[in-house]
Amino acid sequence: MNKLAPYLLLPAVMLAVIPFMSGSSWLALTVAGLAMGMMLFLMASGLTLVFGLMDVLNFAHGGFITLGAYIAVSVLGPLTGWVSSESWALNLLALLAAVVAAAIASGVAGLVFEAILIRRVYGSHLQQILITVGGLIVAGELIVALWGPQPLPLAKPAILRGSFLVFGATIETYRMAAVAVGLVVYAAMHLLLNRTRIGLVVRAGVENREMVEALGYRVRRLFVGVFVAGSALAGIGGAMWAEYQELITPSIGGEMTILVFIVVIIGGLGSVSGCFTGAMLVGLAANYVGFLAPKLALGSNIALMVAILLWRPRGLFPVGGK
Repeated sequence: MNKLAPYLLLPAVMLAVIPFMSGSSWLALTVAGLAMGMMLFLMASGLTLVFGLMDVLNFAHGGFITLGAYIAVSVLGPLTGWVSSESWALNLLALLAAVVAAAIASGVAGLVFEAILIRRVYGSHLQQILITVGGLIVAGELIVALWGPQPLPLAKPAILRGSFLVFGATIETYRMAAVAVGLVVYAAMHLLLNRTRIGLVVRAGVENREMVEALGYRVRRLFVGVFVAGSALAGIGGAMWAEYQELITPSIGGEMTILVFIVVIIGGLGSVSGCFTGAMLVGLAANYVGFLAPKLALGSNIALMVAILLWRPRGLFPVGGK
């Protein structure tokens, strides 16, 4: 039963709050929480992937989130006609262009960051913390230099604006789109890591690098690919979050970094499934507590993290055992 408990936690939380609100409020808050959780998962999955497979603590992860958000702004700016068009095809092409550009830009930035800084501090967590915190500060200053310090507006594609009614609950269209994107990314990551040869080699390289290299695989190149993929996922999450907020500032990545680390710690360092569950819990907690007890909303996620760590000190789904 103890092994099943983490899997039951998410539905238990969703059911536990039903007596304290109306059915329509519960449905609206649950969808909002899941949407927020999916976007947090997109941002956090790259971080947990890098730590779990490379043992790298990257506090500069928020810089890739910020870069993804600003690249989305830069791409969608010239595509105003597509964004405001009544054609759903043009709307989706504009959004796809922004997300792909954000992923590519963040992935390339991650490649450069790994080559210049991370490669020098493998195996030393203290040096990783110091050098990545410095990298985050530098990244923030570069963002300000390129795009300026002022907030920038970002309009959603017309097809994703507005809302619709489901059983009396008002559901925002963009939130449903965010849920769909998050589910697709999670399914793809799960299949890649658990059902493909490259996923097997990467996981084996973590356990016994010398043996994998003796079989002819270049583990370092695989790890660089993992870091680039993690950075690209952060960029996608940043772009999606920017679209959700419709206004971005240079501090967007730093603000989300706290939530991202809470998600990773709750789920268990290095666990993609744990990251997914942790993101859903954080998103739901933020919305439920914000509705039921607004004064407690600010500290709800930290309280959630503390409660889970008291129960399971290594997180819900720790890599390498329970």
